[in-house]
Amino acid sequence: MIKVLVVDNHPIVTTGFQLLFDNHEDIQVVGTAGSGVEIFEFVRRHEVDVIVSEIELPELNGITALRAIKKEHGKINIIMFSYHPEEIYAISTIKAGASGYVSKSESTDVIIKAIKTAYSGGIHLSDKMSKHLNYNDTKQSKTRIYKRLSTREVEVLKLLSSGKKNKEIALELDINEKTVSTYKARLFKKLNVTNLIDLVNQGKHMDIT
Repeated sequence: MIKVLVVDNHPIVTTGFQLLFDNHEDIQVVGTAGSGVEIFEFVRRHEVDVIVSEIELPELNGITALRAIKKEHGKINIIMFSYHPEEIYAISTIKAGASGYVSKSESTDVIIKAIKTAYSGGIHLSDKMSKHLNYNDTKQSKTRIYKRLSTREVEVLKLLSSGKKNKEIALELDINEKTVSTYKARLFKKLNVTNLIDLVNQGKHMDIT
């Protein structure tokens, strides 16, 4: 039985998971959490195989939590489950150690498949994203992603694209404003742009290979 922890600050989502896997033959929801901090409290007390987590969480960003959990509990596989566009966050989360990315617009069959894939040591992405990355669902393929942008740069780019200011980004990622400015300057240079509008547009259309 695959033991799953569901992390989302919307009760309708966590309740939905519990109902979906009630009496499921292969998957059991062993608990739910509403914030990034609660994840650590739970996994220290309970056995968990797979975590299904939203990115936007109170107290601790989902990607930040992902990195910390993988460092402390390397055997737990994590799937990011969010409404954010896959093309923006999938690469960032996989590079941070996730075993998959599933959009909240997908069917229940997809999340079931993703959980089973993650449990078996594979990587789950949509067919479109897998083809785009030329990505095989194997644990070894994690090391084959070589991207133009670092994980932090992708995060900063996404937050800039959502209209957030440097100060807000610094708070979101738990870094200082000067560091945000440094990442911003690197993005300008790597994407060959001179202003924020072009940076955001280039980020949306860049070919990440």
